[in-house]
Amino acid sequence: MKTIDSINFKGKRAIIRVDFNVPLNDKYEITDETRINATIPTIKKILTDGGSVILMSHLGRPKNGPEEKFSLKHLIPTLNKKLNTSVIFASDCIGTETKLLAENLIGGQVLLLENLRFYKEEAKGDKAFSEKLAQLADVYVNDAFGTAHRAHASTTIIARFFPNTKVFGYVMANEIASINKVLLDTKKPFTAILGGAKVSDKIGIIENLLQKVDHLIIGGGMMFTFIKAMGGEIGSSLVEIDLINTANDILSKAKQMGVSIHIPSDAIIADNFNNEANKKEVASFAIEQGWMGLDIGTKSRENFKKIILDSATILWNGPMGVFEMDNFAEGTKTIAMAVAGATTKGAYSLIGGGDSVAAINKYDLAQNVSYVSTGGGAMLEFMEGKVLPGIKAILD
Repeated sequence: MKTIDSINFKGKRAIIRVDFNVPLNDKYEITDETRINATIPTIKKILTDGGSVILMSHLGRPKNGPEEKFSLKHLIPTLNKKLNTSVIFASDCIGTETKLLAENLIGGQVLLLENLRFYKEEAKGDKAFSEKLAQLADVYVNDAFGTAHRAHASTTIIARFFPNTKVFGYVMANEIASINKVLLDTKKPFTAILGGAKVSDKIGIIENLLQKVDHLIIGGGMMFTFIKAMGGEIGSSLVEIDLINTANDILSKAKQMGVSIHIPSDAIIADNFNNEANKKEVASFAIEQGWMGLDIGTKSRENFKKIILDSATILWNGPMGVFEMDNFAEGTKTIAMAVAGATTKGAYSLIGGGDSVAAINKYDLAQNVSYVSTGGGAMLEFMEGKVLPGIKAILD
C-alpha cells in the first residue's frame, strides 16, 4: 500500500482529498470535529517535510451552486487552531485565481478550496473538472475514506492525472488496515453489533458477516423487521414489510452456519416519537398498537453486555435506539460502555457509522476503543466485500 510515508514532500504541492463533511450548527460552528481531527496527522506530515497543502472537500448536499451554509470558509477558524497556521481560503475550487493561489504556495502553507459540490461536475466524475483540480498540485493524496465508495471527480478520476504520484493519507491507510484486521485477522469470538433504522441498509454486510462472526446482535429500528418475521407483534414500530422474507432467510442462514443471532427480548416503548412521550418496558414481541419501540430493554442490555465482554473482536455499526433522546439512550450507552470495557480487557473493537461514532463521542469513549472509522457507507460497502473506487484509483 503506497502511503504518504513513501514521499518526501519538500518543495512539493500536495492536493489532499479530505472528508470535511462535518456538522455545523446555526452559527456555522462545527459540532463534531472527528473527521477534521483524523486528517491532521496527514496534513502535518506534509508540512513538516517542507511541502505545501491544498485541501479539497465537499460539505453537505448543495443543489444549485454556492450556498452560504455549505461554504467551507466556516471551517477556517478550527483549521487555523489545529494546524497552528493561517489557512488561505480560495473562494472557488478551480479557476484562474485559485490556480494562482496554489502556484504561489510556499512550504508550510495550507490552501483550502471552496466546496467541490458547488460544481455538479464533482459528483458526475467529470474528467475536465478533475484535470483542473489536478493542475493545482504535484502529488495527489486521498485521505477521505468516507467518500471512497463514490467515483467522484476528486475521489477517483483525478488520480488518473497522477500516475506516479498518488498515495493514501494516514486516514485511508488506517481505515483499510483496521477493517482488514476485523475481517482477515479475526480473533474469536467475533461479535458484530448492528443497529440503526433499516435492514435494507445492512443486508450486504449481514450476509458477508455471517461467514465470519460467532454472534450477531441486532438492535435499533431494524430489530422490528426481524421480530415481525418471527411472528411477533410490534405495534407502531418501524418495519420494512418488503424485507420480512429477507429477514427470515438471514435467520435461517445463521442457524445453518452456527451463528448466534441475538434479537432483543424486551424494549422501551413510547406512545409518541418524542423524549417526553409516555413510555414503558415490555416484551419486544408483544407491543400493542399505538406504541412504538424506541430502545432495547433492561434484560437485552444485560444479555448483550455479557456477550460483548466475552468477545475478542467487536464490530459496532448503528445505535440500539433513538439515543439522541435521553429517555431512549440507555441501550446505546450500555453497548458503548461494554465495547469500551471489552477493549480494555484486550478485545479489538472497530466502531463505524455516523450514529455509532456520535454515541462513542457522546459518552467520551473514543479513546477507549481500538478504532473509530470516519466512513459510514464506505465502511459498510468495504465490509460487504465491494471494491471501492477511491481505493482502486490509488492502487491501479
